[in-house]
Amino acid sequence: MTVLIDEAIWPAHGTVWAHLVSDLSLDELHAFARHAGIPSRAFDHDHYDVPRERRSELIAHGATEVSGRELLRRLQAAGLRVTQAEKKRRAAER
Repeated sequence: MTVLIDEAIWPAHGTVWAHLVSDLSLDELHAFARHAGIPSRAFDHDHYDVPRERRSELIAHGATEVSGRELLRRLQAAGLRVTQAEKKRRAAER
């Protein structure tokens, strides 16, 4: 399993968030999220946003702790990274 989670450092909506990704496939990521009870609305193109309160639980569930820099590097290496420009392009197509 290659599901990764970074530090919870992203403030929004009254809490702090971490990112959950797979460096293998989106199918693996979605399966992990379903099994862990993460709602599909938390998915943002190439990652799930997860609140700090769930981080330890997800690590116990099998996610590997990495730095934000390592998470991004591995997501890019896997060809799964969706850039902000790509997100904007996709939104415009909808």
